[in-house]
Amino acid sequence: MLGLMQDWPLLISKMLEHAEINHPRRELMGLLPEGGEFRYTYADMALRARKCAEALQSLDVKFGDCVATLCWNSHRHMEAWFGISGMGGVTHTVNPRLFAEQIAYIINHAEDKVLMYDITFHPLVEKLAPQLKSVRHYICMVGKEHLPESSLNVLSYEELISAEKGLYSWPEFDENTACGLCYTSGTTGNPKGVLYSHRSNFLHTLLVLGKDTLGIGSTTSILPVVPMFHANAWGIPFAACASGAKIAFNGPHHDPETLHKLIIDEDVNFTAAVPTVWLGMLDYLVKHDLDLGKLEAVTIGGAACPRFMIEAFQEKFGVRVNHAWGMTETSPLGSLGTENAAVADLSKEEKLDIQCKQGRTVFGVEMTIKDDDGNELPRDGETSGRLMVRGPWIAKEYFRGDGGNILDENGWFDTGDVACIDAHGYMQITDRAKDVIKSGGEWISSIDLENEAAAHPAVKEAAVIGIFHPKWNERPLLLVVLEDGASVSFDEMTQHLTGRIAKWWMPDAMEVIDEIPHTATGKISKKDLREQFKDYTLPTA
Repeated sequence: MLGLMQDWPLLISKMLEHAEINHPRRELMGLLPEGGEFRYTYADMALRARKCAEALQSLDVKFGDCVATLCWNSHRHMEAWFGISGMGGVTHTVNPRLFAEQIAYIINHAEDKVLMYDITFHPLVEKLAPQLKSVRHYICMVGKEHLPESSLNVLSYEELISAEKGLYSWPEFDENTACGLCYTSGTTGNPKGVLYSHRSNFLHTLLVLGKDTLGIGSTTSILPVVPMFHANAWGIPFAACASGAKIAFNGPHHDPETLHKLIIDEDVNFTAAVPTVWLGMLDYLVKHDLDLGKLEAVTIGGAACPRFMIEAFQEKFGVRVNHAWGMTETSPLGSLGTENAAVADLSKEEKLDIQCKQGRTVFGVEMTIKDDDGNELPRDGETSGRLMVRGPWIAKEYFRGDGGNILDENGWFDTGDVACIDAHGYMQITDRAKDVIKSGGEWISSIDLENEAAAHPAVKEAAVIGIFHPKWNERPLLLVVLEDGASVSFDEMTQHLTGRIAKWWMPDAMEVIDEIPHTATGKISKKDLREQFKDYTLPTA
């Protein structure tokens, strides 16, 4: 027997319609790539999204076609998101931080019909255009007055949509239809495409709105620093539409001064980004003796957040830190470090211990850890294994079958992370499977080592990699970038780490370097570091 409920398809356009009807005057503002700022409302955005869909139809974009966006966080990018997906197209958000060769590869792999891009990326687009086999139209996201000179037949986004009436009616179709495409950062091999559906993004949005997740509501003022080309900006733009929250877009600006000004001027009370952004912000706040205005919560994900950063935000600035975990393949939210009743009465230090973990599984995601033979491991907070997940917004395969079958026989997706889960359900990443250091048959967590080293006042950023050792197989090498004018010896670092880590985890050596390389998504690039130090000999070897 089936239920007798209406079959109302879970489509992205429903979110925009909701915002237009119920929050028509709620403001969105942003800093423009061509300079200046822009303000309008959800009613304005909904009209312009319909015009965007009409303009794309005039360019022969059809149901199921992929349209690439090479854009920063902006009101125009958000319009394109909803315009492309709402008409049944696929919004392919291209990460401009990938190598040029990778960008060309993924645009060709997706067979994008149109490339919409911010003026910032015009030189890159001109360089790549001869390699882009499927792109028929180039749209620069500016008005005609800012259109750059080009050898390409570049169209002005503002001129295109101004020619349309905005009478478009969003069609209804199967909620399992693809609506978004995002490629992994390609740390090994070519980037792989993760193809989101309307249904998966809709369900993920409902989750994000919950009190025990991001808690976004109609009174929230959001600064989504996490880019829209990075796993759907963690679902924040969708959640903003669904709730009527205000958004302040930072555009191409990621410097602490600009972000701080937006937080203060726009009464931002919620924001989200990777740890490297907040390391810079903390340094800026301390140097200039500033506060964070009305900011209440910051979600930090994409890489492990050091304990000292969580403590600084909460103790010095009164801002709650939610430590999150996810990946492109999980849409991305998989776990979040919000407090539950089981840990509410713990001491401040014990709560900090838990906040350093990547949080509890969110409703809708199942999570387990397994050994190399596929056996489930105990949730005791100590035993580490391969982190496996499954759920309605978890990828079941990569676009065009790349990578083959990515699920095990029980439908679990191997995240590539090594983790442990405690009795309360809090998960902690101990390493990436390919980055874990195996010394004498035991695992050393490079992430824990990095966080403890980064807590030293002289250290700006730290990374740990495994170096060959004739007796132990691998031993840790600590690499540090120092604060301006600071210094720290290896002996001083060893003293700092004593009592913070297991004795046998202690690095065998430390090197001070000018810069730690990062991937396109802001994570430490261990691959590049291993290449850089491939001939390094430990003094203990």
